[in-house]
Amino acid sequence: MFGIIKVLIQKRLNKKKVNHIGLNTELPGSIHKRKEGAVITIGNDCLIQGALITETETAVLTLQDNVFIGGGTVIDCVKEITICDDVLIASNCLIMDSNNHSISYSIRKKDLKDWRNNFGHDWTTTKSRPVTLGKGCWIGAHAIILKGVEIGEGAVIGAGSVVTKDVEPYSIWAGNPAKFIKMIPEEER
Repeated sequence: MFGIIKVLIQKRLNKKKVNHIGLNTELPGSIHKRKEGAVITIGNDCLIQGALITETETAVLTLQDNVFIGGGTVIDCVKEITICDDVLIASNCLIMDSNNHSISYSIRKKDLKDWRNNFGHDWTTTKSRPVTLGKGCWIGAHAIILKGVEIGEGAVIGAGSVVTKDVEPYSIWAGNPAKFIKMIPEEER
């Protein structure tokens, strides 16, 4: 009985953190809006089992219609992440539009102190570029999508892959770093 109540309370809290939520969308996962002003928009018929995180007051995280995000997946948005219609993201993936830390030790050495200070990290010291997952793409379990990447419509990313550059539509990529494997045949699109 208490478990059911806890789940219902979590769902209600999640919905309050989202700027717009579409019809028939379920949010059993978690929403972390670390700065007020960030915008989280979720379309119709989505199932979000993972974590959606916005780090800055200017972050824009958009999930269009019919998006699935598997358990253990983290989508961490500093600037802008867009997930288009019909995208499937398996469990335990990481999608991020920033490095999260500077490569410079002299800057990075104070990050822990900043984090302990109510997520007071200075995001201007960290490189960030938008990420887009195109309509109908599928991201396999444990994949990592890094800043500045655009995954094309209908593309497939193999399990455990690390994607560091753009992926063309209807192609299959896998590996660390992810490399082109083959095109999806016209009749399977």
